[in-house]
Amino acid sequence: MLSSLALPVLRLLDPERAHTLAIRALSWGVGTNRSEPDHPALATEVLGLRFSNPIGLAAGFDKNAAAGPALLRIGFGFVETGSVTPRPQPGNPRPRIFRLMQDQGVINRLGFNNLGLDVYLRNLRALSGRGIPLGANVGINKEGADPLRDYPASIAAVSGLVDYIVINVSSPNTPGLRDLQSEAQLRAILRAVAMVGNRPPILVKIAPDLSHDGLAAVVETCVEEGIQGLIVGNTTISRPAGLKSPHAGESGGLSGRPLFPLSTAVLARASLLARGRLVLIGAGGVFTGQDALLKIQAGASLVQLYSSFALHGPALIPQLKAQLLTALHGAGFASVRDAVGTRALELAEYR
Repeated sequence: MLSSLALPVLRLLDPERAHTLAIRALSWGVGTNRSEPDHPALATEVLGLRFSNPIGLAAGFDKNAAAGPALLRIGFGFVETGSVTPRPQPGNPRPRIFRLMQDQGVINRLGFNNLGLDVYLRNLRALSGRGIPLGANVGINKEGADPLRDYPASIAAVSGLVDYIVINVSSPNTPGLRDLQSEAQLRAILRAVAMVGNRPPILVKIAPDLSHDGLAAVVETCVEEGIQGLIVGNTTISRPAGLKSPHAGESGGLSGRPLFPLSTAVLARASLLARGRLVLIGAGGVFTGQDALLKIQAGASLVQLYSSFALHGPALIPQLKAQLLTALHGAGFASVRDAVGTRALELAEYR
Protein backbone atom coordinates (compact mmCIF):
# COMPACT_ATOMS: atom_id res chain seq x y z
CA MET A 1 0.00 0.00 0.00
CA LEU A 2 2.82 2.38 0.90
CA SER A 3 4.56 1.76 -2.40
CA SER A 4 1.35 2.38 -4.35
CA LEU A 5 0.65 5.60 -2.46
CA ALA A 6 4.17 6.81 -3.18
CA LEU A 7 3.86 6.46 -6.95
CA PRO A 8 1.93 9.71 -7.59
CA VAL A 9 4.55 11.57 -5.56
CA LEU A 10 7.44 9.94 -7.39
CA ARG A 11 5.90 10.86 -10.74
CA LEU A 12 6.15 14.53 -9.80
CA LEU A 13 9.92 14.18 -9.56
CA ASP A 14 12.56 13.99 -12.26
CA PRO A 15 12.48 10.35 -13.46
CA GLU A 16 16.06 9.62 -12.47
CA ARG A 17 15.62 11.13 -9.02
CA ALA A 18 12.42 9.11 -8.60
CA HIS A 19 14.24 5.94 -9.63
CA THR A 20 16.98 6.55 -7.08
CA LEU A 21 14.39 7.03 -4.34
CA ALA A 22 12.56 3.88 -5.43
CA ILE A 23 15.75 1.82 -5.17
CA ARG A 24 16.36 3.28 -1.71
CA ALA A 25 12.79 2.53 -0.60
CA LEU A 26 13.05 -1.04 -1.83
CA SER A 27 16.32 -1.48 0.05
CA TRP A 28 14.41 -0.40 3.17
CA GLY A 29 11.80 -3.09 2.53
CA VAL A 30 8.88 -0.91 1.38
CA GLY A 31 6.33 -2.97 -0.54
CA THR A 32 8.32 -6.20 -0.45
CA ASN A 33 6.27 -8.60 1.65
CA ARG A 34 5.38 -11.69 -0.33
CA SER A 35 2.09 -13.01 1.04
CA GLU A 36 1.45 -16.39 -0.60
CA PRO A 37 3.22 -18.99 -2.74
CA ASP A 38 2.82 -19.05 -6.50
CA HIS A 39 0.30 -21.36 -8.16
CA PRO A 40 1.99 -24.58 -9.40
CA ALA A 41 0.77 -23.90 -12.96
CA LEU A 42 3.09 -20.90 -13.11
CA ALA A 43 6.21 -22.92 -12.26
CA THR A 44 8.73 -23.87 -14.92
CA GLU A 45 12.23 -25.30 -15.21
CA VAL A 46 14.79 -24.02 -17.72
CA LEU A 47 18.54 -23.42 -17.74
CA GLY A 48 18.79 -26.10 -15.05
CA LEU A 49 16.91 -23.81 -12.67
CA ARG A 50 13.45 -23.88 -11.12
CA PHE A 51 11.27 -20.77 -11.36
CA SER A 52 8.13 -20.56 -9.21
CA ASN A 53 6.70 -18.19 -11.82
CA PRO A 54 8.02 -16.94 -15.17
CA ILE A 55 7.86 -13.19 -14.42
CA GLY A 56 11.26 -11.60 -13.81
CA LEU A 57 12.77 -8.17 -13.41
CA ALA A 58 14.91 -7.05 -16.35
CA ALA A 59 18.37 -5.58 -16.05
CA GLY A 60 18.58 -1.81 -15.85
CA PHE A 61 16.35 -1.32 -12.84
CA ASP A 62 18.95 -2.28 -10.24
CA LYS A 63 22.27 -1.74 -11.98
CA ASN A 64 24.42 -2.10 -8.85
CA ALA A 65 22.45 -4.91 -7.13
CA ALA A 66 21.82 -2.39 -4.34
CA ALA A 67 18.18 -3.36 -3.77
CA GLY A 68 18.75 -7.06 -4.33
CA PRO A 69 17.42 -8.42 -1.02
CA ALA A 70 14.13 -6.54 -1.40
CA LEU A 71 13.66 -7.34 -5.09
CA LEU A 72 14.25 -11.04 -4.45
CA ARG A 73 11.26 -11.25 -2.09
CA ILE A 74 8.82 -9.00 -3.92
CA GLY A 75 7.16 -11.85 -5.84
CA PHE A 76 9.24 -12.08 -9.01
CA GLY A 77 10.18 -15.52 -10.28
CA PHE A 78 13.72 -14.26 -10.91
CA VAL A 79 15.69 -11.02 -10.84
CA GLU A 80 18.40 -9.78 -13.19
CA THR A 81 20.77 -7.08 -11.94
CA GLY A 82 23.16 -4.84 -13.90
CA SER A 83 24.24 -3.92 -16.47
CA VAL A 84 27.60 -3.63 -14.78
CA THR A 85 30.82 -2.48 -16.43
CA PRO A 86 34.35 -3.32 -15.29
CA ARG A 87 35.03 0.24 -14.14
CA PRO A 88 32.61 2.80 -12.69
CA GLN A 89 31.21 5.29 -15.16
CA PRO A 90 28.80 8.21 -14.85
CA GLY A 91 26.93 7.57 -18.07
CA ASN A 92 25.57 10.21 -20.40
CA PRO A 93 24.66 13.81 -19.43
CA ARG A 94 21.33 14.49 -17.75
CA PRO A 95 18.44 14.59 -18.42
CA ARG A 96 18.58 11.04 -19.75
CA ILE A 97 15.31 9.35 -18.69
CA PHE A 98 11.94 10.47 -20.04
CA ARG A 99 8.52 9.17 -19.08
CA LEU A 100 6.01 8.75 -21.90
CA MET A 101 2.95 8.54 -19.66
CA GLN A 102 0.36 8.83 -22.45
CA ASP A 103 2.04 5.94 -24.23
CA GLN A 104 3.02 3.92 -21.12
CA GLY A 105 6.63 3.99 -22.20
CA VAL A 106 10.08 5.22 -21.23
CA ILE A 107 12.97 6.59 -23.27
CA ASN A 108 16.42 6.36 -21.72
CA ARG A 109 19.90 7.27 -22.84
CA LEU A 110 21.63 6.45 -19.56
CA GLY A 111 24.78 4.96 -21.08
CA PHE A 112 25.58 2.16 -18.60
CA ASN A 113 25.84 4.43 -15.55
CA ASN A 114 26.94 2.22 -12.65
CA LEU A 115 29.39 1.99 -9.76
CA GLY A 116 31.57 -0.65 -11.38
CA LEU A 117 32.34 -4.31 -10.84
CA ASP A 118 33.90 -4.07 -7.37
CA VAL A 119 30.79 -2.50 -5.77
CA TYR A 120 28.55 -4.86 -7.74
CA LEU A 121 30.43 -7.91 -6.47
CA ARG A 122 30.19 -6.70 -2.89
CA ASN A 123 26.44 -6.33 -3.22
CA LEU A 124 26.06 -9.72 -4.88
CA ARG A 125 27.87 -11.43 -2.02
CA ALA A 126 25.12 -10.23 0.32
CA LEU A 127 22.55 -12.23 -1.69
CA SER A 128 23.86 -15.73 -1.05
CA GLY A 129 20.70 -16.86 0.79
CA ARG A 130 18.29 -16.00 -2.03
CA GLY A 131 15.24 -18.13 -2.71
CA ILE A 132 14.84 -17.39 -6.45
CA PRO A 133 17.25 -17.38 -9.42
CA LEU A 134 19.46 -14.32 -9.77
CA GLY A 135 21.06 -13.10 -12.97
CA ALA A 136 23.93 -10.74 -13.74
CA ASN A 137 23.97 -8.59 -16.87
CA VAL A 138 27.47 -7.52 -17.98
CA GLY A 139 28.47 -4.73 -20.34
CA ILE A 140 31.60 -2.84 -21.31
CA ASN A 141 32.82 0.66 -20.57
CA LYS A 142 32.35 3.47 -23.06
CA GLU A 143 36.08 4.24 -23.08
CA GLY A 144 39.06 1.90 -22.94
CA ALA A 145 36.98 -1.23 -23.51
CA ASP A 146 38.29 -4.47 -24.96
CA PRO A 147 35.30 -6.80 -25.43
CA LEU A 148 37.45 -9.92 -25.76
CA ARG A 149 39.06 -9.09 -22.42
CA ASP A 150 36.25 -7.43 -20.52
CA TYR A 151 33.29 -9.77 -21.06
CA PRO A 152 35.20 -12.91 -20.00
CA ALA A 153 36.75 -11.09 -17.02
CA SER A 154 33.38 -9.88 -15.76
CA ILE A 155 31.81 -13.29 -16.29
CA ALA A 156 34.64 -14.96 -14.36
CA ALA A 157 34.19 -12.47 -11.52
CA VAL A 158 30.43 -12.98 -11.06
CA SER A 159 30.20 -16.68 -11.94
CA GLY A 160 30.14 -18.01 -8.39
CA LEU A 161 27.60 -15.45 -7.22
CA VAL A 162 24.69 -15.75 -9.67
CA ASP A 163 22.59 -18.40 -11.40
CA TYR A 164 22.92 -17.12 -14.96
CA ILE A 165 24.81 -14.37 -16.81
CA VAL A 166 23.71 -12.15 -19.68
CA ILE A 167 26.09 -10.62 -22.23
CA ASN A 168 24.68 -7.22 -23.18
CA VAL A 169 25.64 -6.32 -26.75
CA SER A 170 22.48 -4.39 -27.55
CA SER A 171 22.16 -1.20 -25.52
CA PRO A 172 21.76 1.69 -27.99
CA ASN A 173 23.40 4.17 -25.62
CA THR A 174 27.03 3.01 -25.74
CA PRO A 175 28.64 3.91 -29.09
CA GLY A 176 29.56 0.85 -31.11
CA LEU A 177 28.05 -1.67 -28.71
CA ARG A 178 25.36 -2.91 -31.08
CA ASP A 179 28.04 -3.59 -33.69
CA LEU A 180 29.09 -6.48 -31.44
CA GLN A 181 25.96 -8.31 -32.59
CA SER A 182 27.60 -8.87 -35.99
CA GLU A 183 28.42 -12.51 -36.60
CA ALA A 184 32.22 -12.17 -36.58
CA GLN A 185 32.44 -9.97 -33.48
CA LEU A 186 29.83 -11.93 -31.53
CA ARG A 187 31.51 -15.23 -32.35
CA ALA A 188 34.87 -13.90 -31.16
CA ILE A 189 33.33 -12.73 -27.86
CA LEU A 190 31.55 -16.02 -27.27
CA ARG A 191 34.71 -18.01 -27.95
CA ALA A 192 36.58 -15.86 -25.45
CA VAL A 193 33.79 -16.38 -22.91
CA ALA A 194 33.93 -20.13 -23.49
CA MET A 195 37.39 -20.14 -21.94
CA VAL A 196 35.94 -19.13 -18.56
CA GLY A 197 35.62 -22.20 -16.36
CA ASN A 198 32.80 -23.05 -13.96
CA ARG A 199 30.46 -20.50 -15.47
CA PRO A 200 26.67 -20.68 -15.08
CA PRO A 201 24.35 -20.61 -18.12
CA ILE A 202 25.17 -17.74 -20.50
CA LEU A 203 22.60 -15.76 -22.46
CA VAL A 204 22.96 -12.93 -24.98
CA LYS A 205 20.67 -9.89 -24.90
CA ILE A 206 19.87 -8.66 -28.39
CA ALA A 207 18.19 -5.64 -29.94
CA PRO A 208 14.66 -5.77 -31.35
CA ASP A 209 15.98 -3.74 -34.28
CA LEU A 210 17.97 -6.59 -35.85
CA SER A 211 17.17 -7.37 -39.48
CA HIS A 212 15.83 -10.81 -40.37
CA ASP A 213 19.27 -11.86 -41.63
CA GLY A 214 20.99 -10.32 -38.61
CA LEU A 215 18.70 -12.21 -36.24
CA ALA A 216 19.30 -15.49 -38.06
CA ALA A 217 23.06 -14.97 -37.83
CA VAL A 218 22.89 -14.23 -34.09
CA VAL A 219 20.77 -17.31 -33.40
CA GLU A 220 23.06 -19.65 -35.33
CA THR A 221 26.20 -18.14 -33.86
CA CYS A 222 24.87 -18.56 -30.32
CA VAL A 223 23.85 -22.15 -30.97
CA GLU A 224 27.18 -23.03 -32.58
CA GLU A 225 29.17 -21.45 -29.75
CA GLY A 226 27.26 -23.23 -26.98
CA ILE A 227 25.27 -20.31 -25.59
CA GLN A 228 22.20 -21.36 -23.60
CA GLY A 229 19.73 -18.62 -24.50
CA LEU A 230 18.71 -15.19 -25.75
CA ILE A 231 16.89 -12.27 -24.20
CA VAL A 232 14.68 -10.63 -26.82
CA GLY A 233 15.04 -7.80 -26.58
CA ASN A 234 16.58 -4.58 -25.44
CA THR A 235 15.15 -1.10 -26.05
CA THR A 236 14.46 0.07 -29.61
CA ILE A 237 15.83 3.08 -31.46
CA SER A 238 12.74 3.05 -33.68
CA ARG A 239 9.66 5.14 -32.91
CA PRO A 240 6.31 3.52 -33.69
CA ALA A 241 3.73 5.75 -35.32
CA GLY A 242 1.15 7.36 -33.07
CA LEU A 243 3.21 8.20 -29.99
CA LYS A 244 1.45 11.00 -28.09
CA SER A 245 3.82 11.94 -25.26
CA PRO A 246 5.70 15.26 -25.39
CA HIS A 247 9.04 13.48 -24.96
CA ALA A 248 8.48 10.98 -27.78
CA GLY A 249 11.12 12.69 -29.93
CA GLU A 250 13.94 12.32 -27.40
CA SER A 251 16.91 10.24 -28.48
CA GLY A 252 17.68 6.97 -26.73
CA GLY A 253 16.15 3.55 -26.33
CA LEU A 254 12.37 3.24 -26.15
CA SER A 255 10.83 0.68 -23.79
CA GLY A 256 7.34 0.00 -22.50
CA ARG A 257 4.02 -0.63 -24.19
CA PRO A 258 4.97 0.84 -27.61
CA LEU A 259 7.74 -1.75 -27.87
CA PHE A 260 5.44 -4.74 -27.39
CA PRO A 261 4.45 -5.50 -31.03
CA LEU A 262 8.00 -5.25 -32.39
CA SER A 263 9.72 -7.12 -29.55
CA THR A 264 7.12 -9.90 -29.61
CA ALA A 265 7.46 -10.37 -33.36
CA VAL A 266 11.26 -10.57 -33.12
CA LEU A 267 10.91 -13.01 -30.22
CA ALA A 268 8.65 -15.22 -32.30
CA ARG A 269 11.08 -15.11 -35.23
CA ALA A 270 13.92 -16.05 -32.89
CA SER A 271 11.85 -18.97 -31.63
CA LEU A 272 11.23 -20.24 -35.14
CA LEU A 273 14.91 -19.89 -35.99
CA ALA A 274 16.14 -21.51 -32.77
CA ARG A 275 13.82 -24.52 -33.00
CA GLY A 276 14.19 -25.34 -29.32
CA ARG A 277 17.97 -25.05 -29.28
CA LEU A 278 18.00 -21.89 -27.13
CA VAL A 279 16.04 -20.79 -24.08
CA LEU A 280 14.29 -17.51 -24.85
CA ILE A 281 13.37 -14.75 -22.41
CA GLY A 282 10.83 -12.24 -23.70
CA ALA A 283 11.08 -8.58 -22.74
CA GLY A 284 9.48 -5.43 -24.02
CA GLY A 285 6.10 -3.93 -23.15
CA VAL A 286 4.65 -6.48 -20.73
CA PHE A 287 1.95 -4.75 -18.65
CA THR A 288 -0.69 -7.46 -18.18
CA GLY A 289 -0.97 -11.20 -17.75
CA GLN A 290 -2.27 -11.46 -21.32
CA ASP A 291 0.87 -9.66 -22.52
CA ALA A 292 2.98 -12.19 -20.64
CA LEU A 293 1.05 -15.09 -22.16
CA LEU A 294 1.59 -13.71 -25.67
CA LYS A 295 5.34 -13.52 -25.04
CA ILE A 296 5.25 -17.14 -23.87
CA GLN A 297 3.20 -18.22 -26.88
CA ALA A 298 5.70 -16.40 -29.09
CA GLY A 299 8.40 -18.69 -27.72
CA ALA A 300 9.55 -17.32 -24.37
CA SER A 301 10.02 -19.65 -21.43
CA LEU A 302 10.41 -16.63 -19.15
CA VAL A 303 9.27 -13.00 -19.32
CA GLN A 304 10.87 -9.81 -17.98
CA LEU A 305 9.49 -6.43 -16.89
CA TYR A 306 11.10 -3.04 -16.70
CA SER A 307 8.93 -0.07 -17.70
CA SER A 308 5.68 -1.44 -16.30
CA PHE A 309 7.34 -2.09 -12.94
CA ALA A 310 8.96 1.35 -12.94
CA LEU A 311 5.65 3.05 -13.80
CA HIS A 312 3.29 1.01 -11.60
CA GLY A 313 5.37 -0.31 -8.72
CA PRO A 314 5.42 -3.56 -6.70
CA ALA A 315 1.61 -3.89 -6.59
CA LEU A 316 1.78 -4.86 -10.27
CA ILE A 317 3.49 -8.19 -9.59
CA PRO A 318 0.72 -10.18 -7.83
CA GLN A 319 -1.84 -8.66 -10.18
CA LEU A 320 0.12 -9.71 -13.24
CA LYS A 321 0.63 -13.27 -11.96
CA ALA A 322 -3.08 -13.65 -11.23
CA GLN A 323 -3.91 -12.38 -14.70
CA LEU A 324 -1.41 -14.77 -16.29
CA LEU A 325 -2.90 -17.73 -14.45
CA THR A 326 -6.40 -16.76 -15.62
CA ALA A 327 -5.15 -16.26 -19.19
CA LEU A 328 -3.37 -19.62 -19.20
CA HIS A 329 -6.42 -21.52 -18.04
CA GLY A 330 -8.69 -19.51 -20.33
CA ALA A 331 -6.55 -20.54 -23.31
CA GLY A 332 -6.69 -24.18 -22.25
CA PHE A 333 -3.14 -24.55 -20.90
CA ALA A 334 -2.43 -26.45 -17.70
CA SER A 335 0.96 -24.78 -17.20
CA VAL A 336 3.36 -22.18 -18.54
CA ARG A 337 5.42 -24.91 -20.18
CA ASP A 338 2.46 -26.05 -22.25
CA ALA A 339 2.05 -22.59 -23.83
CA VAL A 340 5.64 -21.97 -24.95
CA GLY A 341 5.85 -21.28 -28.68
CA THR A 342 2.28 -22.26 -29.50
CA ARG A 343 1.64 -19.11 -31.58
CA ALA A 344 5.16 -18.35 -32.80
CA LEU A 345 4.33 -18.59 -36.50
CA GLU A 346 1.34 -16.26 -36.13
CA LEU A 347 3.11 -13.72 -33.90
CA ALA A 348 6.25 -13.51 -36.05
CA GLU A 349 4.61 -10.87 -38.24
CA TYR A 350 5.16 -7.33 -36.94
CA ARG A 351 1.85 -5.44 -36.87
